[in-house]
Amino acid sequence: MDIKKTAIAGTLESSDIQIMVSTGENGIQLELESQVIEQFGKQIKKVILETFEKYGIKNATVKAVDKGALDCTIKARTEAAIQRAIEKDHDLNWEALI
Repeated sequence: MDIKKTAIAGTLESSDIQIMVSTGENGIQLELESQVIEQFGKQIKKVILETFEKYGIKNATVKAVDKGALDCTIKARTEAAIQRAIEKDHDLNWEALI
């Protein structure tokens, strides 16, 4: 799958994460901002990258601003941003959501 446009999902509210996805080259370039990056940065990145892998996306630029989100929220926001970025937000890829 290819990223077709820049898309955002999530908010900057407490216990949420904002994910911005745009086109990229040379793999998934992930920038993470988080107040808990020392404790949970590896896990946050893992959840985001695994979600991109499920969708078969090889190249993208991702900016994540974490405000203490749980893994399920990180995954949901990443999936929403991806669906919007590949222009499938009205025709969901249900297989990737499993």
